[in-house]
Amino acid sequence: MARIVFDLDGTLIDSAPDIHGIANALLTADGYDPITLEQARDFIGNGAAVFVQRMRAARGIPDSRQERMLMDFVANYDRAVTLTRPYAGVEAALRTLRGQGHRLGICTNKPLRATKAVLDHLGLSPYFETVWGGDSLPVHKPDPSPLDAAFRKLGEGPEIYVGDSEVDAETAQRAMVPFLLFTEGYRKTSLSMIPHTATFSAFDGLPDLVSSLLAEAA
Repeated sequence: MARIVFDLDGTLIDSAPDIHGIANALLTADGYDPITLEQARDFIGNGAAVFVQRMRAARGIPDSRQERMLMDFVANYDRAVTLTRPYAGVEAALRTLRGQGHRLGICTNKPLRATKAVLDHLGLSPYFETVWGGDSLPVHKPDPSPLDAAFRKLGEGPEIYVGDSEVDAETAQRAMVPFLLFTEGYRKTSLSMIPHTATFSAFDGLPDLVSSLLAEAA
């Protein structure tokens, strides 16, 4: 059976509405105009620090505010769960994959505490044997180290990474593992621009896709 590691935001869950809310609370408290939901989606993917950098750039906020705004952003991240939802079919797919004997993990650039908080809130934590956040190691994706660490925690077997973005694709390439690209997440470019092993647009097709990939590799 395979070791399957998932990205989180834009892959398993649509968390942009909650992240959008945190961002705008910070901005409006300091007298700046809010960002749009689409901007929030565009800013997600490289971790909290980069999100705040992009948010500041969009509103012309000086670099000197980065540390303070990042601290405030992260302080509110753990509670940003009420508007977040799993994509359709996610839990059923995870249940099927676990039932087939696959071992599952998470590798995300979201801070670890916030990652665990949202997984607990959505009842998804029991499906994952290991969870790695953007602050679990001194480096984060696209550095492959967190993904490699997640795979090591899952023991032996074929490796598959599932994600939605350019960052995820680069991480998989650098880790030299197959990459399954969820097409309905937060990617910023066309599918043809993102290296991938296969794509899927609905989670009810993921277990069969995994089975086909493993059969081809056998």
